[in-house]
Amino acid sequence: MAERSSSPPQPFIAFEHVCKRFGDNVVLDDVSFFVLPGETLCIIGRSGVGKSVSLEIIMGFLKPDSGRIIVKGEDVTDFNEEQMQSIRRDVTMVFQSGALFDSLTVFENVAFPLRQRGELGEDQIDQIVNGLLGMVGVSEMAHGLPSDLSTGMRRAVAIGRALAAQPEAILYDEPTTMVDPLMAHLMGNLIQKVKIQLRLTSIVVTHDMQIAEKLADRVLFLHEGKAEFFGSVEQLRQTTDPVLQEFLRLDERTLPNPALWK
Repeated sequence: MAERSSSPPQPFIAFEHVCKRFGDNVVLDDVSFFVLPGETLCIIGRSGVGKSVSLEIIMGFLKPDSGRIIVKGEDVTDFNEEQMQSIRRDVTMVFQSGALFDSLTVFENVAFPLRQRGELGEDQIDQIVNGLLGMVGVSEMAHGLPSDLSTGMRRAVAIGRALAAQPEAILYDEPTTMVDPLMAHLMGNLIQKVKIQLRLTSIVVTHDMQIAEKLADRVLFLHEGKAEFFGSVEQLRQTTDPVLQEFLRLDERTLPNPALWK
């Protein structure tokens, strides 16, 4: 009897020939990429090349001018706001700002999605929230307000709140920007811990190659609206593309010693 060949895994999220412009500014020009279930894709490139726009399109906050967006095998390109709510239960986003509720304590921020579901008692919520606060390293700040926290700490809390929603995928928008090297290192470790322990699908938008090398299964390099490169970190380092080589050279000059990340 002939062996039955196993079919390759289907992407959890895929862009298919996506274009997006704002006025005369073409931000994404026929961009295609995918991320498989449980994988981490890092989107890198200079400022203004469409990295964050790509995440907003996945979340349905922006619509592409053309092309298709596939999430969990479903074409969500033309979904309305109500339909996108069901997608956002499976795919959540951690914004640069953290987007926390200023009037709620750290504990209450993380508890918010659990209470919204209305399925758990307060004892269960307390247990889950305390576990998440410990996981993201902010247990001692449970009763503080977001205004008491540093930028990095706010992002850690935002990751805890995202995990409380029990998503299948998390999108991170520039998680290490505007933080010092030590906090950037800790943030990278936290995202890696989430990846390993929970096996969530992730997309990380970053300008930081050290974060990409630490986390990525695949890397997408955006340049002037185009997907200049899509492949593994090893393939990226071996590229002879002059634009990519220049980006990597500048990255090496401006970022801390990679030994600090080990």
